[in-house]
Amino acid sequence: MESLIAKYIKAPIETAPLAVFRILFGLMMLFSIVRFWSYGWIDKLYIKPQFFFSYYGFEWVKPLGVYTYLIFLICGLAAVLVALGYRYKLSIIIFFLSFTYIELMDKTTYLNHYYFISILSFLMIFLPANANYSLDAYLNPKKCFQYVPSWTVNSIKLLLGIVYFYAGLAKLNSDWLLKAMPLKIWLPSKFDIPLIGSFMGQEWVQYLFSWSGAIYDLSIPFLLLYKKTRPFAFVMVVLFHVLTRVLFPIGMFPYVMIVSALIFFDAKVHLKILMFLFKVFKINGARFNNQTVFNERSSFKLRFKHMVVVLFFMLQLTVPFRYLFYPGELFWTEEGYRFSWRVMLMEKSGYAQFKIVDQESGRWFYVDNTDFITPFQEKQMAFQPDFILEYAHFLKNHFEENGHKSVQVFVNCQVSLNGRLSTEFIDPTIDLAKEKESFLHKNWITPFRDEIKGI
Repeated sequence: MESLIAKYIKAPIETAPLAVFRILFGLMMLFSIVRFWSYGWIDKLYIKPQFFFSYYGFEWVKPLGVYTYLIFLICGLAAVLVALGYRYKLSIIIFFLSFTYIELMDKTTYLNHYYFISILSFLMIFLPANANYSLDAYLNPKKCFQYVPSWTVNSIKLLLGIVYFYAGLAKLNSDWLLKAMPLKIWLPSKFDIPLIGSFMGQEWVQYLFSWSGAIYDLSIPFLLLYKKTRPFAFVMVVLFHVLTRVLFPIGMFPYVMIVSALIFFDAKVHLKILMFLFKVFKINGARFNNQTVFNERSSFKLRFKHMVVVLFFMLQLTVPFRYLFYPGELFWTEEGYRFSWRVMLMEKSGYAQFKIVDQESGRWFYVDNTDFITPFQEKQMAFQPDFILEYAHFLKNHFEENGHKSVQVFVNCQVSLNGRLSTEFIDPTIDLAKEKESFLHKNWITPFRDEIKGI
């Protein structure tokens, strides 16, 4: 045990992998912010809508009107400073806070890779990613270190390994492996893709993609860790993520994962990358080669940092399994579905018609959802129970403010999961205005009428 701790936690290793990761991470995040801004998504998603769906406990996080652009600007500038390694600690904290605030503004835009960026940037707060090959090290040679403790690099590898392996575990279910769902629904629509489009409608291709996707996710962390298989594994990473980017509109996630996988390579590879950058920008890299070791001296601050990192990974290992505390089919109720690396596992669509009843007068009417939420929000709301509940409370408050008394809210909601026929999703006799949001099971969700076996 002591030898493992010495090798994978305490042993000094070259700072280069951490520096390259910091640089590429910062550049990728800057590009993401610029891309989001240039496509007009800030206005479309965070300024024009009247109503925003909140995460439980974070209802206070809302867009700031036109000042929402300022949050994105701050986030982009912080990404630049992270890449440069200038005032790194403050820069990565600002990036983490601003990016996470953006992520929390509206639950409608939830994506696994947004969550990944948030937790990765949180982890980076505790890593000496500016110890070398940074403006901080350049401007203050006393804080320039060529070697850092191995845990600082291995922690990023561990986080990537969790993401991949848990994504693979999530694919070990009967819909994915035995029915090739939801790829059977998605792939035929890709018929117009050059070269491969004509194969997308064939069943054997859909099963091949399903099984190979599961095998890839479960094995790739280990193949990247082993030196002899690492080059092959990295080629697989590139091919897999380029293919997923061609087939599905999942934004920057494929590129982020390709760049992140470089962390598994030896320091020699990263030094070559750095030498290339020095040559391009005409930087004298000799001053960074000082052979000094970043010394983690025992102190309360160090113990606290280690405790936070250990707690962080304990949460990453356990939170994805919280669904076990809920009854019913996970894909149906989605209780414990988010933040668990269940990536593109289901095709779910729904229809939700809300009925408002004025108890005092007895009058009732149906709501036109387009009066309050965007088509994108309505699409997401119609099959997610916590969205439906939050929207019901919004409707109650809105109509009571407009003169109705003791408002009740009922919903007729039909949902289809992975190609199954639409069935009743929410008990239509339940007054949702009386139901409270919590981490408890929502017993007003209609039980799933089929079975999905697996993890």
